[in-house]
This record gives sequence, structure tokens and C-alpha cells, in this order.
Amino acid sequence: MFIEHDAIRPSDFEGLKIVDYSAGRDTSSSFAEITVPPGVRHRSSWSRRSDKYYYVVQGSIAFTLDGATRCMSPGDICIVSQGARFSYVNSTSNDAKLILVHTPSFSLDREVFEEK
Repeated sequence: MFIEHDAIRPSDFEGLKIVDYSAGRDTSSSFAEITVPPGVRHRSSWSRRSDKYYYVVQGSIAFTLDGATRCMSPGDICIVSQGARFSYVNSTSNDAKLILVHTPSFSLDREVFEEK
């Protein structure tokens, strides 16, 4: 299967620009590119279904996993196990870009988002 970037329409999720390459496809894992503009935060959440693998491609992200916060830079990865609470924020003045893999694949109804 080949999927071209230009064939995917980005979606907006609370300020995050998400290009989901696997949406609507029957795959065992899902793959997305996330652009995090300056000041944008992914609120605290956790998954009932998937492990998540966040790989930083560009910029810097402050990632909180189970209460511990780390500043992540290009080449860093954060593995979020199913059920672990996490959030992240771009506190810089430049966009950050992440690659996200869900295993098994992403299912919005299995994600739990805490209050804003």
C-alpha cells in the first residue's frame, strides 16, 4: 500500500494539525503526522486500546507522562503504554512536528480525554 501525503486532508484537533495516513484503512496500527503550533497543548488523556509511540521530527515538545515532564527534541521518542496518562505542549515560538503510531490502530471512541 502506498499513501501520498498530498492525498490526505489534514484535520484540526484542538489546534493540533493531524495528517492521519491510516484513517479509513484496515490496518493493525495507525500512523499520523502531527504539527503542534506554538502554545498549543494536547490535554491530558489516556487510551483504553492502544500503545502510542511519539517521535519528535522537528522542534521541541514538553511531554508529561504519568506526572513526569521531559523536554523532547528531534530524534527523541516517548512510548505511552495503554492506560498511561499523558499530555504535551509546545512552549516555543516555532512549530513542532511529531510522528504518532498507535498499536493497535487508533479508535477515537477508545480514547479518554480529561477536562480542559
